[in-house]
Amino acid sequence: MDVGELLSFKPKKPSLKRKTGDEVSNYDRPKKERQGEGDELDNISGLTEEQQQELARLMEQEPVGPALDDAALRKMILNFEKKVFRNQEMRIKFADQPEKFMESEIELNDAIQELHVIATIPDKYHHLVELNAVKSFIQLVSHENVDISIAVIDLLQELTDVDSLTENEDDAGLLVDNLLEDQIVATLVTNLERLDENIKEEGNGMHNTLGIVENILELASDSCSEVAKQNLMPWLLKKLKPKAVFTPNKLYASEILAILLQNTDECRAHLGDLEGIDALLQQLAVYKRQDPTSSEEFEMMENIFNCMCSSLLYPSNKEKFLKGEGLQLMNLMLREKKQSRFSALKVMNHALTGANAVDNCMKFIEILGLRNVFPLFMKTPKKQKRGPSEMEHEEHICAIISALLHNCTGPHRQRLVGKFTESDHAKVDRLIELHFKYSRRVDKVDSKIEKERQARLKEGDIIDDNQEDDYYMRRLDAGLFTLQLVDYIILELCCNSAVKSIMERVMKLINMRGGSISQVRGIVREYAGSIGDANSEEQGEQERIRLMELVEKAQELVGLFVQSMFHKR
Repeated sequence: MDVGELLSFKPKKPSLKRKTGDEVSNYDRPKKERQGEGDELDNISGLTEEQQQELARLMEQEPVGPALDDAALRKMILNFEKKVFRNQEMRIKFADQPEKFMESEIELNDAIQELHVIATIPDKYHHLVELNAVKSFIQLVSHENVDISIAVIDLLQELTDVDSLTENEDDAGLLVDNLLEDQIVATLVTNLERLDENIKEEGNGMHNTLGIVENILELASDSCSEVAKQNLMPWLLKKLKPKAVFTPNKLYASEILAILLQNTDECRAHLGDLEGIDALLQQLAVYKRQDPTSSEEFEMMENIFNCMCSSLLYPSNKEKFLKGEGLQLMNLMLREKKQSRFSALKVMNHALTGANAVDNCMKFIEILGLRNVFPLFMKTPKKQKRGPSEMEHEEHICAIISALLHNCTGPHRQRLVGKFTESDHAKVDRLIELHFKYSRRVDKVDSKIEKERQARLKEGDIIDDNQEDDYYMRRLDAGLFTLQLVDYIILELCCNSAVKSIMERVMKLINMRGGSISQVRGIVREYAGSIGDANSEEQGEQERIRLMELVEKAQELVGLFVQSMFHKR
């Protein structure tokens, strides 16, 4: 045999992934489709219902092979360890003679394939740890032969598969803890650098590598920070570069990054340190004037927007977002009316909200962002196939206006308040319209909750904290938060705008529709009571005090307004 042929030899491996066709690999399909592929067996084309029932009966009668006992399993693992050692020995001894170690490579590959049976018995995973097989797996990820590396990655992906481990959390935890202890993610990331996605088998290997990371994050959610710092985040950001062609693995990379950022401040801070805000903005800039070309690419775009939203929960990233001209990019997206429009609105909400977003709010006014936001406030766009619901859109718009009123001062605030006096106070009219719209929704849910509450009390049930939380979540789903934002804006404009005509317009419209300003004050008072301590207890307490002072000021001003109206008469 020619030595060149030996050097290029790649041992055959049985495919462990189901395929929909001869030319379609598992990683070529979206994640949702991969998860549901087992359902295809429920409907076998070409067979009548009677034939399918007969086939199912025969399959049930098929004899099951003997279960793998502890002794047989340990023997299998020890055999694998022997193959690993022999392959290492032969590679060292005959480093320049591939034909000499080729047979040991084939035997090692076969031993790896045999171990897939262990994935079906998670309660036996402790044998892998006790016999140090986990260390051998991690070592083989970096094997000189890429095929061996891909084979062991495929095995690890199956061993960590979440669906098969839900009922064996202790065994799964033991395996994952050992993998993390031996820096599995760092090893996998290093190996990713040598994989060529254009080669089908290596593309599958890259996909399975990301699958292992996702499984670990799901099984050990508290490991996000540790995983991110094992060189994973730089690789993910590199994979998401705008010049890179869209692939299923690029979509998967965006999913992994979104998982990391939604969990911990440590990951968000790490992203900022890696100049990840600029990297995400560069990728999002692609969709400023063009839409994604497929549903998978649209999903990736949404993942990157979600990454940006999560990252902006960390205070210092808002400053990086401002310096990277993120506000200008989002403002352009609002104007262009592409599929990225609503997601840009969502990012804008995160960038402008909070006590540490004052500079962002000021800059937003300076770049004429109000020209794009208020048309969306006045008229909610029609629901698109992939777009947000009407309630989601109105919540983000109201949150942005609320944040601007809270954070802007001086001329910037005057420009904002002035918008509510334009066109004979048309925007005040819209505020009152939204107030009554969401009041009706929340009142309807409150009525149902009260009936349920009374019925349960009659039956002697105790309404505990969990049930109260459930009631509150139902009210939020009905639009309570949007109602709170709208009513806060109303009181802020009436009490702190120094524009008397706004108060007059609000009182007139509320009275015409049979409402009361006391209802508005009650909603804002409830809002103050629900303010949490997300950033710090001190900030939370300051915000509660500010809102309660606003409620009290509104009561005084309404009293003065009523008196003035009485004297006019």
